Amino acid sequence: MVFETGDTLLFIGDSITDCGQARPVGEREGLGAGYVSLVNSALGARFPETVVSVLNAGISGNRVTDLEARWKSDVTDLKPDWVSIMIGINDVWRQFDREELEDQVGPEQFQSILAKLVEETAKEVKGIFLMTPFFLETHLQDPMRAKMDQYGAIVREIAEKSGARFVDTQAAFDKYLAKRPTQSLCGDRVHPNLVGHQILADAFLAAI
Repeated sequence: MVFETGDTLLFIGDSITDCGQARPVGEREGLGAGYVSLVNSALGARFPETVVSVLNAGISGNRVTDLEARWKSDVTDLKPDWVSIMIGINDVWRQFDREELEDQVGPEQFQSILAKLVEETAKEVKGIFLMTPFFLETHLQDPMRAKMDQYGAIVREIAEKSGARFVDTQAAFDKYLAKRPTQSLCGDRVHPNLVGHQILADAFLAAI
């Protein structure tokens, strides 16, 4: 297990990470009702000898540009030992549900910003986790699934180049969806129920 007593683990991302977490970041009861809370509980239950502080800095609707704008206040200033980043769902989704937006985040901009955040942060922390964005659709030629896979591949590439720990959330969901339909996880193919959040938590825990 990579964490040590006294370590702080900070999760940052969009609504999947947020999941009703309290503001400001750092509130002890502010972990939300999703995978971040499940990871925190699992760490306490499985490794009682190791005391890790978990923070949730997810904000619903965020894209990578939003993370960049608040990185200092919600990451750097909190001085975490470990940072987990899951972003990209809204960067892709906005290209489908709000095509009129003038500030769409294309693949090149997504890669540039995320790579810069990882590079700068890696100098200050013990390690970084990069979790892929995902889309709960098994048809690989579905336009949004294909686009999400493109952004997921960018995350993988950044992880490989930077030495960050890679968490393939899409692969974890695909394994489940080979047996059960998307409707058993959610209705919009994006926001999973607690079963889906357990899948995310398990994928993260496997990386530690």
